[in-house]
Amino acid sequence: MCILCFPKALAHVFKTYFMASYNFEFSNWPIEFRWDEAGSNSNVCAYNGSGRGHGGRHILVKAATGPYAHPSTVEPKQDRGSMWQFFSGLKQMPSQMASYVMAHSLGRWMLYPGSVFLLNQALLPILAKGQARLQGEYNGKRAKLVARDGNKIDTMFVDRRKKNTGTAEWRGNQLVVCCEGNVSFYEWGCLFTPLRTGYSVLGWNHPGFAGSTGHPYPQNDANAVDVVIQYATQRLGFRIQDIVMYGWSLGGYSATWVAMNYPALGALVLDATFDDLLPLALNVMPKSWKKLVVRTVKEHFNLNVAEQLCKYDGPVLIIRRTKDEVITTCPMGLEDQTTNLRCNRANQLLIQLLEHRYPDLMSHECLEAVYDWLKAANSNQEETAYQRYKINDDWCLKELQDYKTSLGYKVGFPWRVGKFIAAKEKQQLAVFLARKHLKNVEATHWSLLKPNDFQMPWKL
Repeated sequence: MCILCFPKALAHVFKTYFMASYNFEFSNWPIEFRWDEAGSNSNVCAYNGSGRGHGGRHILVKAATGPYAHPSTVEPKQDRGSMWQFFSGLKQMPSQMASYVMAHSLGRWMLYPGSVFLLNQALLPILAKGQARLQGEYNGKRAKLVARDGNKIDTMFVDRRKKNTGTAEWRGNQLVVCCEGNVSFYEWGCLFTPLRTGYSVLGWNHPGFAGSTGHPYPQNDANAVDVVIQYATQRLGFRIQDIVMYGWSLGGYSATWVAMNYPALGALVLDATFDDLLPLALNVMPKSWKKLVVRTVKEHFNLNVAEQLCKYDGPVLIIRRTKDEVITTCPMGLEDQTTNLRCNRANQLLIQLLEHRYPDLMSHECLEAVYDWLKAANSNQEETAYQRYKINDDWCLKELQDYKTSLGYKVGFPWRVGKFIAAKEKQQLAVFLARKHLKNVEATHWSLLKPNDFQMPWKL
């Protein structure tokens, strides 16, 4: 063997060994934290006595284990002896079984391709490289957590609390918990964006992704992200108000679940996230499958991001990618950016948030003004639309601040601000609030968000 071939062969052997031992070694790692270690103190971190009074976390459901595991199938029947109910249930059994099979095969593979075994194996070199980089360059700490359903969750924590000075030190005192998309992992996903801006970060992989065990159904994801938050507060020592949830794409479901159940959460950033999975699923599946798709999504993949978002009163920023080709309901292959922007589901996420928080502002005229502003694809178009309504930022801030002051300690939403002002002023407030809650970024869905595009949400 020549002197040049030997180092190459040695490197190949090392790489092969590292890849083969990537998951094997982690499966034998000691458990760092369990969901039940928090005990009765968990609700203290989840609730601070303010807001609308969410009395602690919602009770988590167990992982789905069969076709009758969905909550809708375990409710007590009103009349068990009714023959009508018996035949009705018998009639729906074929569609129910078809929905279950769909959810546990093609549906899961399409929605969470990152959990497919072959894809996991193919990505091992990239995951191993990302793992080594996080631990080597950033001194990351890998840990195994056990969720309520027994799944083992693979996490990575990078602590910036003691290493930096000035502005970076202030950022390092905040923890950004990153919720990845359906085909991304913390080893090379959205975690690197807040990491490069100086924040402490905590990444985790969905159940069934890389080192995490189980399957990534919504209830499993909820259990996983819950133990991640408990780990951050109970073991890593972060206050819940110093934690920011960052959800990219499908990770917006996990991020809003935390926001809904932890009202004292510091802030929420949703990047390239949709309002509800159903419109997107219907857009890509055959029209003849509509009934099956609706039932499968509602019973097994009910990713109701907007509904969960509206149960959180804290600061929110929605990042809309102007070249997003995934969370749009436009016909496949459409190249018109204006139409693509109009069909971006981040628009509906923003509208539902504003309608919930400021119902008296979101009249028909105000909705038209917000949609007009949402047509903007870049900063110049945004400013043109903004000036069209002659918006005075100082006046808008004063109106909102005066209303907030009048509420005293009861500052939870919805607010009745704007109820007694003129229609034109309502439009100005509506567009002002839309601009504060949504940021346009010129990027595609799959590109990594640039560090200067990541920012904390606006707070009054």
